[in-house]
Amino acid sequence: MIRSAPTVHERLEAAVGAARVRDALSGASRTPYWLDSAERPDALPALEADTAAALVVVGGGFAGLWSALMAARRNPERSVLLLEAQRIAWAASGRNGGFADASLVHGEANGERHLPRENARLGELGLANLDAMGRDVAALGIECGWARTGTLNVAMAQHELPWLAEMAADEDGLLTREQVQQEIRSPLFLGGFWDREGTALVDPARLAWGLRSACLEAGVRIHEHTPVTRVRKEGAGVVLSTPAAVVRAERVVLATNVFPSLLPRLRKYTVPVYDHALMTEPLTDAQEEAIGWEHGAGLADLSNRFHYARPTRDTQGRLRILYGGYDALHHPGGRVRPEYDQSPATQARLAAHFLGTFPQLGEIGFSHAWGGAIDTCSRFFCFFDTALAGHVVSAAGFTGLGVAATRFAAEVMLDLLSGEDTELTRLQLVRRKPLPFPPEPLATVGVGLMTRALIRADRRQGRRGLFLKTMDTIGMGFDS
Repeated sequence: MIRSAPTVHERLEAAVGAARVRDALSGASRTPYWLDSAERPDALPALEADTAAALVVVGGGFAGLWSALMAARRNPERSVLLLEAQRIAWAASGRNGGFADASLVHGEANGERHLPRENARLGELGLANLDAMGRDVAALGIECGWARTGTLNVAMAQHELPWLAEMAADEDGLLTREQVQQEIRSPLFLGGFWDREGTALVDPARLAWGLRSACLEAGVRIHEHTPVTRVRKEGAGVVLSTPAAVVRAERVVLATNVFPSLLPRLRKYTVPVYDHALMTEPLTDAQEEAIGWEHGAGLADLSNRFHYARPTRDTQGRLRILYGGYDALHHPGGRVRPEYDQSPATQARLAAHFLGTFPQLGEIGFSHAWGGAIDTCSRFFCFFDTALAGHVVSAAGFTGLGVAATRFAAEVMLDLLSGEDTELTRLQLVRRKPLPFPPEPLATVGVGLMTRALIRADRRQGRRGLFLKTMDTIGMGFDS
């Protein structure tokens, strides 16, 4: 019988201690590290007069930026207008860990569970999309630190070692404890699987700002601080309402992701979950030597409440480590509010876990601590919708893997708007939607039950109880 016991990370919280955690976080800025940059471009003017465009894109994150840029590429004569409610990349696109993952389905196992007949092809399409994204970054001259270093998945408990073997086809990429320590040194890492091709690391804000510049150069008009409050069909086109102006469009892309959809019937398919991250102060030469990380791979562990980490170089060339994940916080009623961007309790847990995982870094502290909302759906990967007689298309539900998948989604949305029959529009991924979440307050109750069940599973060596097994069977999940 498997008994419940504290996890590795829960034990670290007690071992590191509250005083050390407070000291490490005492100087941390609450601005997302990536956005706390002198390179952040000034906001473009808000829309103040009625206008029209062949295509209007709503949302200035990755999904919207890729859609606008690709639309301009496909037809340079078409007028394209992008409207952003606040600032380009101010939300999830500027707050994430910068993992551009090839997977379109939140991992091969999840894809096999939901779309077994086309999972293999989706794997090919995901790798092709990541390859094309790298070529785009290079061709556009976007200096976002693009590095195809892959992700090193590590076991931190004995029961996780067989999971690594399952992840590694023919033991390709499977690392012993000694081999893991040669790459990233921690006394807690017992083994690893290094997927070398499936992930590129980027500075997400600089990627978004580079796409913004590319859009402007391609003739896309962009207005920031211009929220769209309503979308309706009128005649042969669509009318969009903003606080100061009306916009008439032939076609519309909705790329608002975690925020309540302008199409109310789609709101039941996503719930907001808040993810949090820390960035260390610059490492000293001695600390850099002590941790290793010479090949710059992304890092992830295997628990349900997983962590992700990655190195980055700041503008002075000093190494820093981003560390995030663990708690996936859903607030009552599924609301998205600025005050939820901070969670002192979660940030304290993350700090304890980092300090305990890398004790050789000594008295290191954190320069930044922040959070942000992710649009999770019950199958963990994006879904699509067309509305208003095919004039409006949307994508949402990326569940934490949108840095690369949004580029693929932009291709899909433009194909859907064209009305053409393409390989992408025929995919079941595109034609099927996830199971909807129940209405509030049942959604909040269900997410709470799911969260507690995942915690219990982590404390029981990954054994999933009846509730989780039932949710797996019906295809309903909750994740970041």
